Amino acid sequence: MARPSSCVYIVGAGPGDPDLLTVKALRLLGRAEVVVYDKLVSDEILALIPAGATRIFAGKVARNHHMPQEQINELLVSLARSGRMVVRLKGGDPFLFGRGGEEAAHLASHGIAFEIVPGITSASGCTAYAGIPLTHRGVAHGVHLVTGHAKEDEPLELDWRSLAAAETTLVIYMGRITVRQICAKLIAHGMVPATPAAVLVNGTRPNQQVTLTTLAALADRVEAIDRAQPTLLVVGEVVALAETLSWFAASESPDETASRTGS
Repeated sequence: MARPSSCVYIVGAGPGDPDLLTVKALRLLGRAEVVVYDKLVSDEILALIPAGATRIFAGKVARNHHMPQEQINELLVSLARSGRMVVRLKGGDPFLFGRGGEEAAHLASHGIAFEIVPGITSASGCTAYAGIPLTHRGVAHGVHLVTGHAKEDEPLELDWRSLAAAETTLVIYMGRITVRQICAKLIAHGMVPATPAAVLVNGTRPNQQVTLTTLAALADRVEAIDRAQPTLLVVGEVVALAETLSWFAASESPDETASRTGS
C-alpha cells in the first residue's frame, strides 16, 4: 500500500551565508529526509542537511539546466507521495525569480500539500553585505528588481524608461549574459553613463567580490569575471555609498581599486 503524501516545504536558503537562514528554514532542514537543492545553495548551508538525508541536485546555471523544470516538478510530486519529509531548497527567496510559484502550483494541481518558507533575497542580502543601501534619503526612494535572463537570441522586454528613472535603484538578477544589452538600453532611455554601478559576486559568502564601477563600464567589468558564480548587478546613486558603508571583510576584485579612482 502506498504511503500517504507528505508536505513539501519550499524553502528559501538566502544568498549564501548560513547565518541568514530563517529559524524555520534551519528547523526544517534538520528534520529533512530528502532535500532537492539548487546550484545557488552554498556549501555551508548544504552542510546543515542531516547525514542520513537523501540529497538530489537540481541545479541550474544560465542556459544549462542539470534538470529541466518540468522534471523537477514531477520529482517533487513523486517524493511527496513516498511519504518522506521533503525540503525543496532554493537560493534566495522561492517566490522572487526562483520559480517557487510554478513548483507550488504543480504540487497543488496534484493534491500535494506544501508550505513556502521565505528567504532573504540577493537584492537585500548581497547589497547589505556590500554596504549598498537599496534606498537612502535624498538619493533613492524606490527599487526595481528585474531579471536579465532572456531566451536565446531574443531581446529583453523590459520597461526601460521606468528602469532608467533617476532617484531609484536598479537590481538585476541573472544579468551576466545580457549585461551589454541592458547597459545600452538604459543609456538610450536616459540614464547617465556615469551612474554608479556594482558587480556583486558570491554575495554574503567568505569569497564575496565587490566591483564598483559605472554604468558605462559595467559590461566590461562583468565580462572580465571569467567564472560562473552567483552574480548580482546594481545600478544607481546608492552604489557610491559603498565607499563609506562597506563593512564585510572579504576578497576584493582587482578592478575595485581602479573603479574607486574612476579609471
